[in-house]
Amino acid sequence: MTEQNQGRAWTEPERLAALGRYNILDTPPEQDFDDLVRMAADLLGAPVAAVNLIAEDRQWFKAEIGLGVREMPLDNSICSRVILSPGELVIPDLLKDPRFDRNPLVTSEPGLRFYAGELLETPDGLPLGTLCVLDTKPRPDGLSDQQRFALKTLARQVMSQMNLRRSLAQQERLRAEQAHSEALRRQVLDSATDFAIVSMDLARNVTGWNTGAANILGWTEAEMLGRSADLIFTPDDRDAKVPEAEMWRAAKDGRAIDERWHQRKDGSRFWASGEMMTLRDERGTHTGYLKMLRDRTEQHLSGEALTAVNERLRMAQRATRDAIWDWSFGDDRVLWNDALEEAYGWRSEQVEPTGEWWLAQIHPEDREAVNQSIHAVIDGTGAIWTGEYRFRRADGSYAEVLDRGSVIRGPDGRATRMIGAMLDISERKRTVAILRASEARLRAVVSASSEVLYSMSADWREMRQLTGSGFLADTTTANSSWLTDYIPLEEQPRVRAAIHEAIRTKSLLHLEHKVRLADGGVGWTLSRAVPLLDANGEITEWFGAASDVTARREAEEALRRLNETLEQRVAERTTDLMLAEEQLRQAQKMEAVGQLTGGIAHDFNNLLAGITGSLELLSTRITQGRLKDVDRYVAAAQGAAKRAAALTHRLLAFSRRQTLDPRPTDANRLVAGMEDLIRRTVGPSVEVEVVGTAGLWTTLADPNQLESALLNLCINARDAMPEGGRLTIETANRWLDGRAARERDLRTGQYISLCVSDTGTGMPPEVIERAFDPFYTTKPIGQGTGLGLSMIYGFVRQSGGQTRIYSEVGQGTMVCLYLPRHLGEAEPPEVVPDLADAPRAGLGETVLVVDDEPTVRMLVMDVLEDLGYAAIEASDGPSGLKVLQSDARIDLLVSDVGLPGGMNGRQMADAARVSRPDLKVLFITGYAENAVVGHGYLDPGMHVITKPFAMETLASWIKELITAPTP
Repeated sequence: MTEQNQGRAWTEPERLAALGRYNILDTPPEQDFDDLVRMAADLLGAPVAAVNLIAEDRQWFKAEIGLGVREMPLDNSICSRVILSPGELVIPDLLKDPRFDRNPLVTSEPGLRFYAGELLETPDGLPLGTLCVLDTKPRPDGLSDQQRFALKTLARQVMSQMNLRRSLAQQERLRAEQAHSEALRRQVLDSATDFAIVSMDLARNVTGWNTGAANILGWTEAEMLGRSADLIFTPDDRDAKVPEAEMWRAAKDGRAIDERWHQRKDGSRFWASGEMMTLRDERGTHTGYLKMLRDRTEQHLSGEALTAVNERLRMAQRATRDAIWDWSFGDDRVLWNDALEEAYGWRSEQVEPTGEWWLAQIHPEDREAVNQSIHAVIDGTGAIWTGEYRFRRADGSYAEVLDRGSVIRGPDGRATRMIGAMLDISERKRTVAILRASEARLRAVVSASSEVLYSMSADWREMRQLTGSGFLADTTTANSSWLTDYIPLEEQPRVRAAIHEAIRTKSLLHLEHKVRLADGGVGWTLSRAVPLLDANGEITEWFGAASDVTARREAEEALRRLNETLEQRVAERTTDLMLAEEQLRQAQKMEAVGQLTGGIAHDFNNLLAGITGSLELLSTRITQGRLKDVDRYVAAAQGAAKRAAALTHRLLAFSRRQTLDPRPTDANRLVAGMEDLIRRTVGPSVEVEVVGTAGLWTTLADPNQLESALLNLCINARDAMPEGGRLTIETANRWLDGRAARERDLRTGQYISLCVSDTGTGMPPEVIERAFDPFYTTKPIGQGTGLGLSMIYGFVRQSGGQTRIYSEVGQGTMVCLYLPRHLGEAEPPEVVPDLADAPRAGLGETVLVVDDEPTVRMLVMDVLEDLGYAAIEASDGPSGLKVLQSDARIDLLVSDVGLPGGMNGRQMADAARVSRPDLKVLFITGYAENAVVGHGYLDPGMHVITKPFAMETLASWIKELITAPTP
């Protein structure tokens, strides 16, 4: 601006200096100013509005709307001329004003015609610029009063934003004004309208109330005279005795400066800045108080906002690990925050606060490039500088950093300061390098793989990528029509259904389906996809792989057509093989039974000799009338018979076919029961020793299978000692820790062990390694099937245990069975009741006995009659069925299974149940128990016991079944 300062109280240098003290030129746009400009345009209905600041050589816009530029030359400036004439801030038609009728902004685009502005003045009255609105249409009537008020108010808001930094100086001037003499205060009372000046007596009753007080507080002087001045204090301050405290300070110190919230007549609050002073008369007597207030709500709120912003900035600086720096170019001084030490180890005493020190810490290979790039921005017109380089830490290592700074320029456009932040991105760089290497490996894997990899959106509507071996057409762009592009029409419903189910269950998609190949043909693919879930468990994306199975499917189809009946033949052959295998397994058992016969035949002959001899002597003594030794011969015959029955039961239990029936088992008791059988089996040349651990835990296993396993191990041990030796059976409690369990391929925990050791030939490692293989044997042909140890191994593993062999050639072998401990009591041994104690029959209870053996039938009939039952007998199935089909009362059918006459016991019972559906049946058989079980089960109400049996046992069974509920 070059016009003279005629008629003005300020000079152009003074005005420019005041503008410079605000440091606002060339600062970035700010939301508060932008909002005020937009509000001005909206309230005044103008398309153009701006906050103009008039610099020495240009007009700069802090905020604008409708102009599209941040500055313009003074030659074209309207505001620079208007501020010289403060009385003429509204120009209805610029084209008719000789000052502007040749201005390019008026005569050409944008063709401005109307101008209205409000000065932006400092508290000293120095105009810095204007808040103005412009229109491309003239407004002959100018502005309405309401529009003028709005423009003035918005201009004051603009200045309020700019005056925050000067508020403290204004407050200090206020304090100086309040220190004037009583006469000056009186004058202020008469003239000041921006200050509330209240005088009061010693009791705080109002004696004076100026116009400013009425304007600010809302009460008129007439309303307040004689009333307590406490009304202007908030209720909280009145309760806290703030008025009294303020008067006490004023009386003590002569004045009490006060900044706090006060209350208006309408109850609203405002922030007042002021003071209270004592009033004295001519003689110096204290007569009252004078309180001066000024409404500083706007400044206070702005100050609070600025304080909050500054506090947040300080907290952010303390919280961040970014090293924030502030570089002043005038004195080359650089200030750093605490993060320089926290992130890079530089203590404040180690840091020179200069730009040169910073440059010296940059890696020599990066230093020159960084220096050139940052000075290119500083010396040019740029506002932002960014650089990546290596910065030396205090320990000598280098950190990869990302540095970014913002340039602050003065009114002349020269850089005066730069503020920035340096972020350590070393870890990010390492992560990126790892990720790139991983991606490279993935690409290599994909290239080498026969798989096709793909990704899908969460709802499968869009294929995002497909790449791979090439049997499908690749795509690297999103494809929303992938279903029709890749899937034949007839396959699409099945694919959609599989996708919907996978989305519903958020689980793996696994589907084999037809697909269009890259060469245009149709093939088959096996597609597998897994969902990627977010923190809330929702699907965000699907990743999958597709394999080309076309060749396999074609081969399968060709094979199916070629061998339509092969499947049936294979099924039949498989059935035959499974039957043969089962027969072979049974043969292995029978082989073991056969090996028992040599030793057992001798024992049976001895037992039969005892039975027949005792019976002959018994008959002779009865004939002779010598009854004294009868009991001894009866006891001898019964003992021999019971031992023979025990051997028979052992053989039947060992030879029968059955699935596992695990029961709580006492292995010591089981071994004791088998000891006699084992001794007879291994023969007199082998010494048998049983070492049972006291307090042995219970295990859950099938006792019959365990007996079979033990007998097999003892037979193997006998065969390994052809010249005789020692066979030891041991039991023990075992607690297997992690290492011991891993060595035995078991879980950690409690087990029992049952070990059989011998002093025989032993086994080399290669034999031990294959010992559990099915059909593997080292015995001569015809002497072993190779199934014994494999069956033992399968039984023990199925019971949750493990089998281990420990052997040395020439030293002997030990085979240990490890079975899990069962936390419970073993099943008690079966107790055979005494016949004298057997329960008696109820009135009229009738039992039908069917057996083709007259002796057995006679004995059973005698027992039933002794117990009070009505007994009916039959010798074959047809005669028994005839009785059952009659009207005779039958409470229980006792029948042998194998009967003559073309009908066995089971068939007779089934036929009888047609007319007697509730018939209870007890089968007695000399075969294994499950020989009675037709297809693997007995019907309800049917039971079985095996011969030979004690008469006491039979009596107990009969009573129990008769009294049992109807099935």
